[in-house]
Formats: sequence, structure tokens, C-alpha cells
Amino acid sequence: MSNAVKRIGILTSGGDAPGMNAAVRAVVRTAIGQGIHCVGIRRGWNGLINSDFVRLDSSSVSHIINKGGTILYTARSEEFMTPEGRQRAVGTCKLLGLDGIVAIGGDGTFRGALELSRLGIPVVGIPATIDNDVGCTKYTIGFDTACNTCIECIDKLRDTMQSHERCSVVEVMGRRAGFLALYVGISVGATAVLIPERELNFEQDVVEKIRRARLAGNTHYMVVLAEGVGKGFYIGERIREAVGVDPRVTVLGHIQRGGAPTGRDRETASRMGYAAVMAMAQGRSNCIIGTDEGHLVEIEIEEALSMSKHLQMERYEVLEALTNTGD
Repeated sequence: MSNAVKRIGILTSGGDAPGMNAAVRAVVRTAIGQGIHCVGIRRGWNGLINSDFVRLDSSSVSHIINKGGTILYTARSEEFMTPEGRQRAVGTCKLLGLDGIVAIGGDGTFRGALELSRLGIPVVGIPATIDNDVGCTKYTIGFDTACNTCIECIDKLRDTMQSHERCSVVEVMGRRAGFLALYVGISVGATAVLIPERELNFEQDVVEKIRRARLAGNTHYMVVLAEGVGKGFYIGERIREAVGVDPRVTVLGHIQRGGAPTGRDRETASRMGYAAVMAMAQGRSNCIIGTDEGHLVEIEIEEALSMSKHLQMERYEVLEALTNTGD
């Protein structure tokens, strides 16, 4: 352990994701084992600017591994995007004697972390977002839980849609990425899945699939779309006009962020939290803890932010193959 690291701050920023609490717990307990004190920064970068903090010890993080959300709260901070705001954040780090920050969140969080690192504050990032759209890592904390939440909701919707012989249009999160929509769509046997990575051909991607399903004997249809494709109500209205079926639109919204994290998210968060502290304790910082084929990797933060992530389109091919004769 580097004797230089005596006290670190922990914050969660951006959209909350199930498993953030498990990561906070892992950071705190690993740090204590390394003789490092922990300070929880509440409300993300905004809290660092305004010196909104709480001391964390082992009892502070007991019984949180199974809880969704984040005990440190989260917020977005426009002030941190200004040079003045970042200088105030640096001032808080100096005042509290922080030797580094562990930042848990997505790309926006890491861009803030990069700016802070350029001002001399060591930072290690842990990726947590239900969209799974961070370029430098195969997996982000929260994705599995969000998928399972969507699947549970859609399974219940299917029961009533089947009873009334209707079409259900379900809008899930994913402004720029379709990881969540495609994973969920395959898992629920959707008639059609619409994702931002694939240009929408409404006739081919929606109308023909509904017709094919009807010809195969189906009387109910499930369309899953990522919010980045368009509004679910607009898609529903186009379906009504094109094929005359009666769509019911459900926007799952922020329910996708809630709930107890799954085992995968708890375990991944725990490993990432441990790795973040060990990196900092051993003198490595200004990096993101990512995953690659199940293994944890450290990626320099500037390089990490330049990396892009592409949807595995073979999954879309699987969807096509499994729905070409209807659900």
C-alpha cells in the first residue's frame, strides 16, 4: 500500500443504477482493510463543490448491498462544468484532505473525473449505468437488474394483451444505445425490437412482422423500442394506422432504475469497488475499472473516454430468426 493514500472520497453521479450501493460498500470495506479512511460525497460533483459529505465506516455500509438507488444520492452539476466550479471542488478535496476520489457513474461522470484529474486530484472510475453504453467496458453495473425489471413488467403486460388480443408497445430506456431494448426483446420473445443503432424501416421492421405473426396464428403482438428511436405513443399510432390493430403503449420510465440489484450486479459492483481501491492504494489512478471477457481491467481515463462500444448485431440476427414466423 502506498503510504500517501490516507483518505479518499466516494461519490455517485448521473443516473442511479442498481448496484451502486454494493460498489460503495466494497470501496469502503476494502479501504478500511488498507488503512484508508473514507468520506462519502453526497449528490455527486455538486456535493464536492458544496462540501456536502459524510464520514463512512464499516457500519455505515452494512445492509446496503441488496438495496437499489444510492445512499450517497446523485445529481447532475452544471457548475462543475465550469472552471470555477472545478476549482471549488479541488478546494473541498484539499480542505478534507482527500488523496483521491472514486467516482461511480457513466460517461458524464468520467468526463468530470478527467477534468478533476487534470487539476491534480487522483481519480478512479467505476462504470454504473443501466444502458450499458460506456465504451471502455463490456458491462456496466445496473444493466442486468434493469433487464430483469423490464422482463418482469413485460411478462405481466403480455398476460393482459393476450387476453384482449391487442398489440403492446413498450418503451424502455436507451437514448443512444439499444443494449437494453435488444436484450429484453429477445428475452420476452418480442414481435419487433426497435433500436437506435439500426435505421427504422417501419414497413419492414414493424408492419411486416405484425402481419407475419398474424398469419402464423398470433392475435397479440409485442413491440419493444428504445427511447432513442422515438416516442412509444407515436409508434403506437403508426401501428394503428398501418394495420388497424389496437395498440396499448407502456413507457416503463424510471421503474427500470429501481429494485434490488441482481446477483450479477452485486458481484460485479463488489469486484469493481475492490479493484478501484487497490489501484489507488498501489499508486495507480486516473483510470476506469472495466470488464473484458469477465476479467477486470484498468483503462487510462482519457483513453477510456475515447473508446466506443458497438451493439453485437448478431443478437439482432437471433431475434430475426426467432420471430420470422411469429411469436
